[in-house]
Amino acid sequence: MNAALHQPELAPQIVAALRAVVGEGQFALHEPYFAGSEAAYVQECLQSTFVSSVGKFVDRFESQLAAFTGAKHVVAVVNGTAALQVALQLAGVRTGDEVLVPALTFAATSNAVAHCGAVPHFVESEEQTLGIDARALREYLSTIAERHSGVWVNRATRRVIRALVPMHTFGHPGDIDGLLGVARDFGLALVEDAAESLGSYYHGVHTGTFGLLGTLSFNGNKTITTGGGGAILTNDAQLGRRARHLTTTAKLPHRWEFRHDEVGYNYRLPNLNAALGCAQLEQLPVLLEAKRRLYFRYAASFGTVSSVRLMAEPAGSRSNYWLQTLLLDESVAEQRDDVLAATNDTGLMTRPVWVLNHRLPAFLGSPHMLLPVAESLERRIVNIPSSAQLALTP
Repeated sequence: MNAALHQPELAPQIVAALRAVVGEGQFALHEPYFAGSEAAYVQECLQSTFVSSVGKFVDRFESQLAAFTGAKHVVAVVNGTAALQVALQLAGVRTGDEVLVPALTFAATSNAVAHCGAVPHFVESEEQTLGIDARALREYLSTIAERHSGVWVNRATRRVIRALVPMHTFGHPGDIDGLLGVARDFGLALVEDAAESLGSYYHGVHTGTFGLLGTLSFNGNKTITTGGGGAILTNDAQLGRRARHLTTTAKLPHRWEFRHDEVGYNYRLPNLNAALGCAQLEQLPVLLEAKRRLYFRYAASFGTVSSVRLMAEPAGSRSNYWLQTLLLDESVAEQRDDVLAATNDTGLMTRPVWVLNHRLPAFLGSPHMLLPVAESLERRIVNIPSSAQLALTP
């Protein structure tokens, strides 16, 4: 007889465990929190009339981000996808190249590769971090890639494998040391997709600052928001200057003339959005502590629910706990949709992880390695209400 038939129904247990933490009412997956100087700064920006890509709030936001993350150079842009696209271009990705990305990621990671005219090459994840499995990737590349004329080439497609893009899933830092080693040994530019991990650290260093470049997102559902927005991080002064130039329509400085020396992008973050971001950054330490407090409350509540594990920060890391994540045991994975239905029906917004990118229509022809762990995680992940305000009070 199938052992799964003897498993108790998870949905009622999960609903009860969630209610024990959040109480009664309707709860979104992740809501922004505005309790500081947001209105005052936005009003000040409006009164200045500098609401587009020039103004003191853009400069302040970039400086505050640099101070918080430790990145030497920060360029604020309109969203995280634009940030990653430009970062990949600056890292040398060109039309026809292949870029290694996790199959388990939001579509924006793969879209940014496609925007460069390149091809995403999907790789395996590990359960400990939900990020790219560096050991599996090393074994895979040793089998499918060969060195030719100073670069590594995919034997099957004959395309250059140019870059590696780890994504720090739900704010949990990936295996940076392992991935840096793979990038070094296979001549890959490492560009971090740190869209979800503002406030996360790997061995005491902020995510997004390990690779040649890194990127952040400030969408409305992130830990802090500018409404829409993103940033490029780098410790390379020349790349920082190039990022700023490209995202400002490649316009050469002049008092009145409009001269552009290459194809650029109108990607700079508007001052109006940056005003919101400055106020949000001032509250970031409080928000991070609240999200950590929420994790511990959930951990206590779910401790008695069998066949379910709450995702914890990886060893040696400190996560921002952007989205709290339940991992169902494989033996009860078929109950995932029942859990999603029951929680959402009762006003508790939960979501599954993204459809693996190699199965999205736009990327069906893209290369990929065997993905047993990513496919298992896809079946078993449930994100639960994660707003900081759920635990802002002690």
